Amino acid sequence: MRNGALAAQMRAAGLAYRINFGLNIPQIKEIASEISNMQLSSFEMLTLANSLWENETTRESRLLAPMIYPADLMTSDTALSWMRQTQTTEIADHLCHSLLRHLPFATGLAETIIADQVASDINRYTAIRLILSLLISGKTQPETARRIALSEQQRNCPATRPITIQILSEIDFLLD
Repeated sequence: MRNGALAAQMRAAGLAYRINFGLNIPQIKEIASEISNMQLSSFEMLTLANSLWENETTRESRLLAPMIYPADLMTSDTALSWMRQTQTTEIADHLCHSLLRHLPFATGLAETIIADQVASDINRYTAIRLILSLLISGKTQPETARRIALSEQQRNCPATRPITIQILSEIDFLLD
């Protein structure tokens, strides 16, 4: 699969991957589904997902990896590493949605990144995005999400500000 027009649009918008097939998310999900239907062992899926993630020059590899990684085999150290290696908001969104929100220690991951004084804006975006996913799915307490969002809001970071506002709005909605 390849969508040259979409790849060109992304490149023009500043997403400069060395390799970008221009696939849309439903196409990537279709590939993930086909891989899942191959009945590979958990170890084979883990190995494949890690290989895809290590290919940081190809957009679709970084998007596909969290879709096929067996969540029950993801360790806290690996999850933190992936969060710190995230390059774009698109990858962060799909990493959080496809994999990290399913981990029993997900809130702790976000708290670790937020507490890290040298975490980059994209790392913090990933952590805040994870908190939003956990809040929406009922996997973290509103008080915890509020504390993290307010803490991050004090930084006044353009990358995380919209999500912190969304978290606080979601909490207001949930508590009303």
